[in-house]
Amino acid sequence: MSHLDGSIRGGQKPRATLGTIIYSKTFRTIATQVVMAVFVVMAGLFLYNNVVENLRAQSIATGFGFLEQDAQFDIGETPIPFNATDTYARAFLVGLLNTLRVSAAGILLATILGFSVGFARVSSNWLLSKVATGYVEIVRNIPVILQVIFWAVVLRNLPAARDAIDFGGFAFLNNRGLSFAVPATDPVHGPMIFACFAGIVLAILGGYLARRHRENTGRYISMLWPSIGLIFGLPAIVWLLGGAPTALSVPALKGFNFRGGVTISPEFTALLIGIALYASGFIAEIVRAGLQATPRGQIEAARSIGLRPRFVMRFVVLPQALRVIVPPLTSQYVSLIKNSSIAVVVGYPDLVNIGNTAMNQTGQAVEAIAVMMLVYLTVSLVTSTFMNVYNRLVAIKER
Repeated sequence: MSHLDGSIRGGQKPRATLGTIIYSKTFRTIATQVVMAVFVVMAGLFLYNNVVENLRAQSIATGFGFLEQDAQFDIGETPIPFNATDTYARAFLVGLLNTLRVSAAGILLATILGFSVGFARVSSNWLLSKVATGYVEIVRNIPVILQVIFWAVVLRNLPAARDAIDFGGFAFLNNRGLSFAVPATDPVHGPMIFACFAGIVLAILGGYLARRHRENTGRYISMLWPSIGLIFGLPAIVWLLGGAPTALSVPALKGFNFRGGVTISPEFTALLIGIALYASGFIAEIVRAGLQATPRGQIEAARSIGLRPRFVMRFVVLPQALRVIVPPLTSQYVSLIKNSSIAVVVGYPDLVNIGNTAMNQTGQAVEAIAVMMLVYLTVSLVTSTFMNVYNRLVAIKER
């Protein structure tokens, strides 16, 4: 005891013994996690081996070798080239790309709608606020699968291609989708996309430097118009340097359907509208709660010192509202991605739809479902990680 007291008084740590290590909080925490991980792995291996043995007893093939076999079916919408002689692995890839495409478009549309309706919910305009409230109550209280089916039925009852609704000769809406004109393929488009990406990076960097300058000097530098100039100006300069191509690929009716331009299928559109509207109702309520979480006194204090309304929103309301909005918003984005799995009800070839086809053809249900679960888990975790990083960037740094 005297030796231990002397070591502590002399600034030396007491010598670690087996007993102190075993009863330390750190060791017990790590040991508990290791035991739990081993238990989970062992339970998973036991279940997997049990399923494999039962399948073999019933003469059902097991393993993931079927991914290298020919799929022997076609897919209606393929972001990448695909035909019946390609493998199941490539078919799953097509399904994944279709899932990511509709999910990304759905998140963008739901965010725009949700934030717009959320701001309208707290508006001082009585009519606008009530309309927004009615929108939220309707879209979030109807099951998402019914909304998707409803929009699919609506789109399927549009006029046939020969009687398509004409939007000035540049877009045509019919029961086979929306066809619209796009710029004809040109070599300058690749550098324009790169210039746009560089403009976004420079705008983010400029915003960061402007914020540091304001924090150090108290002087505000608006980066709105410089950011817009970078994002749109740089691609415009590249476009001019590339000869300013203006050729358009305009859809034209040939036979029973339109050729040229870009056509968005009714299946994709119905799924997109259904999942985006459903998610926008919840996002609107999240935004409303975040805006109303800011103490009223802080807003009145900001106004009393002469801050303009946009500065009150930018520097007082939003920093505190985002701290409330971002975490539940992440859950809504993940839910939207998972809701895209109901695409099978309208025939959109997403990951689950293609996985079901592969499962029915090969009879390897366990492996096909495992692939789908692993893909959705990965996509959800990546989305959560990205939103968590964003949450840390916008979080208020408290001392």
